[in-house]
Amino acid sequence: MLTTMPLTAASAVRSNAYRKTAWRLMPFLMLCYLCAYLDRVNVGFAKLQMMNDLALSETVYGLGAGVFFLGYFLCEVPSNLILHRVGARRWIARIMISWGIISAMFAFVETAWQFYALRFLLGVAEAGLAPGLLLYLTYWFPSYRRARMTVLWFIAIPLSGMIGGPLSGLIMANFQGFHGWAGWQWMFVIEAIPTVVVGLLVLAYLKDGVHQASWLTEDEKALVSSELAEDNSRKVTHASVGAFIRDKRLWLLAAIYFCVVMGQYAVTFWLPTLIRNAGVADPSRIGVITTLPYVCAIVAMLLMGRSGDKHQERRWHLVLPMIAGAVGLALAAWLGDNLVLSVLSLCLAAAGVLSASSLFWMLPTTLLGGVSAAAGIAGINSFANLAGFCSPYLIGWVTTATGSSAIGMYLITGVLCMGATLVLRIPAASVNR
Repeated sequence: MLTTMPLTAASAVRSNAYRKTAWRLMPFLMLCYLCAYLDRVNVGFAKLQMMNDLALSETVYGLGAGVFFLGYFLCEVPSNLILHRVGARRWIARIMISWGIISAMFAFVETAWQFYALRFLLGVAEAGLAPGLLLYLTYWFPSYRRARMTVLWFIAIPLSGMIGGPLSGLIMANFQGFHGWAGWQWMFVIEAIPTVVVGLLVLAYLKDGVHQASWLTEDEKALVSSELAEDNSRKVTHASVGAFIRDKRLWLLAAIYFCVVMGQYAVTFWLPTLIRNAGVADPSRIGVITTLPYVCAIVAMLLMGRSGDKHQERRWHLVLPMIAGAVGLALAAWLGDNLVLSVLSLCLAAAGVLSASSLFWMLPTTLLGGVSAAAGIAGINSFANLAGFCSPYLIGWVTTATGSSAIGMYLITGVLCMGATLVLRIPAASVNR
């Protein structure tokens, strides 16, 4: 039927189909990921009170913040393969409900080892959400439309900072001592509730593929399915596990994203601390100030995502944000005693690093298809998120050893610059589409 359509009619069907799909899926997927990142923002705020209450050192906090990613690393590939087999709807719901329950249990932590254990279990529970949602986007949008969709989804990261920062600060300030609990305990319980609720909504709201899309007409379903099939025909599907492991491109992509994630979690975990070190003591005020870097990140992500799709260029749209993030972190460490200059530097760092974090995913999702996409996206994310262990632990250890977080930030700056050089080793012709 579509083959007999005039070109203008087919173009109208195409635009309408993707527009309806974006409005149907993207706000809800952003909500899912926003809930996930609240759990990563709130541990940074809990640090402001919890370390003193439980007598934890900077090193203990850094290790606890990072051990989450060990559980994440071990379970992410199996999780994404299960999602590909059983469907996104059921598996994403399982992920969200289980991690919401575990997140609430942090209110009962009393020792460092309990903190470590729950952080590890939280990583196990959440493993597969990010690569699962990335894989889910490939079920609905072909490569030439996916940069903007990926950026829209990743905007949940700075939004979680904008919402979670002030919310965490208010809860910690206003609930301190309520019914004998500390503010950080109430924060963990209150912020876990939306995750469980949204997890239950996933079962009713998400669909597993275009064939279930009740909002699309039959013509629209046929056109989208045809474009997705054509898109997947150009991608790599590995014939065996050995071929998958031996693919040097996957290891290069994992190394690049490792560098990006080192910078991303330097911002996520240490932003409240850097603002406090600049002279702000009140948790509520710290929460409000943390929104500024995230606002800048949202603007930068939207602009870079639109530019990437418009010019069909992927490498420099990743390199330049990584360099900007490195410069911002270095300036934030250097100008740490000046609140205004420090916050401006953190705005540049957040804009650069979070833009890079979203735009990176255009590389593997353009190259890989089928089961290789499920395993490859998860494998890259799994390996790279070991940086989520290394970054906070490295900065925490250096801070404990030197009494200053500046050296740790300079090290992260070097890692980001190294990652930017690795991006240019990818042939432009293989990803610029």
